[in-house]
Order: sequence, then C-alpha cells, then structure tokens
Amino acid sequence: MASPVTDDPQDLLTLVQWLSPSFPLGSFAFSHGLEHAISSGVIRDGAALADWLGDLVSHGSGRCDAVLLARVLAGGDPAAADALARALAAAPERSRESLVQGRAFLATTNAILGTDWPEMVLPVAVGLQARRLSLAPETVIGLYLQGFAANLVLGAVRLIPLGQTEGQKVIARLAPAIAALAAELARDPGDGALWSATPLADLAAMAHEHQEVRLFRS
Repeated sequence: MASPVTDDPQDLLTLVQWLSPSFPLGSFAFSHGLEHAISSGVIRDGAALADWLGDLVSHGSGRCDAVLLARVLAGGDPAAADALARALAAAPERSRESLVQGRAFLATTNAILGTDWPEMVLPVAVGLQARRLSLAPETVIGLYLQGFAANLVLGAVRLIPLGQTEGQKVIARLAPAIAALAAELARDPGDGALWSATPLADLAAMAHEHQEVRLFRS
C-alpha cells in the first residue's frame, strides 16, 4: 500500500502566507464582477452570494483558475498556461485582475525566494512557485480556491452589506465544493476538466467596466 502524502508543516505555513489577505496582491481592489451583480440586485443576501460563488468555484472562473494551477503544479509549461488563461478571460477587467495580482505575487515571491520569473496571471504564478513546496496538489488547489472565494466574500461584506459572521458562514458553506474540486483536479487536470458554464457571472464582469459608479476595479 502506498504511503499517504504528508504535507510539510513549514511549506504549508509558506503557502498560507502567500494566500493570506495580508500578502500584497492588491486583491481587495477587485470584485470579479460581483459589484455589478450586487448593484443590479442579482445578489441581495448571504444565500444568493453563496450560490453565486459556488457556481464560480464549481463551474466558472474559479474552476478554470484551479485547472491551470493544477497543470502547472504537475509540471506543465507555465508560459503556455499563462497564454491560455489570458485567452480564456471573459472580460478585459477579468484579465487585468488576474495579471495585476499575478505580477504582485511574483514581485514579492521572487524577492523572497531569489527567483526571477516574469509576470504571469495569478493561478499560473502560484502554481509555479508552489512547485518547490512539499505539499499535495489537493492542498495547494484547495487553499487557492478558498482564498479566491474569501476575497470575494470580503468585498460582498462591504457591498451588500453583509455582516462578518454571515460572510464566514458563506465561506464555510463553500468548503465541500472546494474540497471536491481540489480532489478532482489533483487526480486529473486534463483537457476534459477545463470548461465553464457561468454566463451570468461573465456578463456581470463585462458590464462592470461600463458602470458609472464603481468602488472596485473589476
């Protein structure tokens, strides 16, 4: 019987640091189209927010990010994954959001680790630097997706407005979907895994750039 993969505790702390809200990515400035969905009345409460984010994680941009991250973790070409990520972006703001955060992530991790990687979108950048960590792919993918969802919840807490406790309930509600997707992609991040089916979220991202009053950059 094969031995189970054991995550190195120090490497786990490193990944948690990278994906922490305190890491300088500027992620607080982006809502991923959520601002438009809230201002137009599509999302009014925690239940609607959880449904929206659950779809993003399981069927939308969160899933696509996780597939690209998993491919890079598995040794895939980061340049090819970066080019594919940019081509898949549903709106200019979505592309800019991922590139700005990826650039900031690499600027800091390059300085910490002594690497010299050029700018890449965020999921590719995280996958590339996480290759050096002794962590199961399922762990890396799961924590990335939780960070993705948690950042959007933080934005929704301000926009809906939503209380802090309700926001944490939303994140907890997403945990089963995140864990399931992380396990799925750790086994097989092949071509069949890369798909999305969240047209309303994509349209919200497109509409946001034409919104007259905006607090967020996407």
